[in-house]
Order: sequence, then structure tokens, then C-alpha cells
Amino acid sequence: MGIIYLYTGTGAGKTTSALGLALRAVGHGLKVVIIQFMKGRKNIGEYKVRRRLKPEYEIYQFGGRGFIKPGNPKREDVELAKKALKRAEELVRKKKPFLLILDEVNLAVAWGLLSVEEVLGFLERVPKQTNVVLTGRYAPKEFIEKADIVSEVVEVKYPKEMVARKGIQY
Repeated sequence: MGIIYLYTGTGAGKTTSALGLALRAVGHGLKVVIIQFMKGRKNIGEYKVRRRLKPEYEIYQFGGRGFIKPGNPKREDVELAKKALKRAEELVRKKKPFLLILDEVNLAVAWGLLSVEEVLGFLERVPKQTNVVLTGRYAPKEFIEKADIVSEVVEVKYPKEMVARKGIQY
């Protein structure tokens, strides 16, 4: 397997860091596949840009409506997360991307949508030429141990009344 990157922590910028790697890879003409767990908003920049960056850039979202209760998810949310992991498996086998981003997979595991074992089992089946990025808060210790590079994004300062801005936060 290629290198496993893990971005975790309570600060902002985990997905943004992963997308920076995606942009670099696409710039070199390399194939990138992004699987977003628990996200379904189509008006976010990384989704909207997909047509401009294809065929090297592909993004798939697997998120339902509403919020997920940590530790007590709805059946639909669990099914979407399992569908996302299955789609990731199909795509790495078929397309053998240079970079696979599993966006918010750490949180999906922390909130009970997937098990640690399901994700680790998947990682064992990723082709050698594919690098993997795992993002999201609350990364399990098993993912931290498995990853080659781990970055913790820590919130040092954040405005009290921050409004999400198009092109920055989404």
C-alpha cells in the first residue's frame, strides 16, 4: 500500500488539507477519488469543481438529511456509511487511483456508523500504488497506529461568531 495520511483533531482544516493533496495530484495528472462520509451538500466547492477537474478528480457523497446522533445513528446513516466504504472498495479495485480520500471516516467510526475493523480490513485491500487520506475528528487509536503520517489539527483561536464563507469553509 502507499502512504496513509491521517488528519484529525478539533480544529478546522482537516478536509481542506486533504483537498490540497488532491489538487496537487490532479495538477500532475494523477487520479484522485474522494469519498465523503456523512456529507451530502452539493453546493460545496470540492463537489462543484468535479466537472472542471475530471477525469482525474472524482468525488462521491454519502450523507443523509439532518444530523447524526453520536453513538445512536439512524439505520439510514449506517447504511449510507457502509455503502460509501463499499463504493470506495469498488473504485480502488477498478480505477486504482493515486490518491483516495476517505473524508470524515474517523467521525463515521467514532459515531458508530462503521467499525474500526471494517475500515482497517478495507485498508488492507487497497492496491499498493494508492495513497490514502483519512480525515475527521476523533480518530481511533488503531487508525493512528496504522497511518504513516498523522497530523492533529488543533483549534488555537476561532471567532465566536464565525459565519461560514463560500470558498473558504465550503
